Amino acid sequence: MSSRVVLVTGVSRYLGGRLAGALAADPSIERVIGVDTVPPRPEQKRLLGRTEFVRADIRNPLIAKVVAQAEVDTVVHMNVIATPLGAGGRTAMKEINVIGTMQLLAACQKAPSMRKLVVKSTTAVYGSSPRDPALFTESVEPRALPKSGYAKDAVEVEGYVRGFGRRRPDVTLSLLRFTNFIGPSIETPLTRYFSLPVVPTVLGFDPRIQLCHEDDGIEVLSRAVQEDHPGIFNVGGSGVLLLSQAIRRLGKPALPVPSPAVSLVARAFRSAGLVDFSPEQMRYLEHGRVADVSRLQAEFGWGPRPTAQAFDDFVSATSSGRVLSHEVAEAAEQKVLDLVARHRPAGQGVPVA
Repeated sequence: MSSRVVLVTGVSRYLGGRLAGALAADPSIERVIGVDTVPPRPEQKRLLGRTEFVRADIRNPLIAKVVAQAEVDTVVHMNVIATPLGAGGRTAMKEINVIGTMQLLAACQKAPSMRKLVVKSTTAVYGSSPRDPALFTESVEPRALPKSGYAKDAVEVEGYVRGFGRRRPDVTLSLLRFTNFIGPSIETPLTRYFSLPVVPTVLGFDPRIQLCHEDDGIEVLSRAVQEDHPGIFNVGGSGVLLLSQAIRRLGKPALPVPSPAVSLVARAFRSAGLVDFSPEQMRYLEHGRVADVSRLQAEFGWGPRPTAQAFDDFVSATSSGRVLSHEVAEAAEQKVLDLVARHRPAGQGVPVA
């Protein structure tokens, strides 16, 4: 089923803008409508091509008018936000993610023109725990549902999406659970974490990480729009890297932190505006998470590049992809320890490796 009028949410964010631009370059698509609460920046506008920008809030029922008046037949929901800082706080983040999704799905449900819904989700819905299976398939239930943050929002979003699928069985529904994105241009909590001069780790843990290159993520989303791939799919590169391997490839020193002090370190970095660590991200840095991507490869006849290759592209694009001298590493480590010391509660010592 070919898409004629495509609406992309979150178009003023990096991935949403890139996807809208890629779809706008496809002559078989008549119109691409980009929706967001803020207009795209000048550098983003250049990437959008012929995308028609509409300033609208998906939390507002007026989004139904946009869908109805344009006779949208395909909606790509990209506006599920991963960090509170990017949304103006945790409350606003949850409203955008959950309430926004509910209003968008209500608009889609009423639209007789709707034929396809593509939703960008995350493998964070599986959680991270020491009891996890070696590979999460799409049918595996998490050992414990996420209790906070982005992961909890994603679980709720998926629940509403499945409900929409039951009410509109005539709509092709593709739910794409992405692993952590990496690449030369995208900025995420994980890329900011790897960009720190000294990379803190949890003492005694060396988790497996699985990544999806930003270009491959756009390719999967584009294929889901241009082709019919109903169902739930894990999306990420094959293979894994241990966190220690990734840090060595960056040429950076690691700073092992005892588990009881992890929350202190996270709070210190968050307060300094360096990395917006959330509790689920800290659990990920302890236990990791790996998803089975064989269903995607079989259904799409294609798959993202391997995790190691995707990470190497990130390393080669960063100026920090080199071995630091011992003196520079020591100085950076001391800065991190000083930062933690300034944010520690009274009576609590500075964590040591």
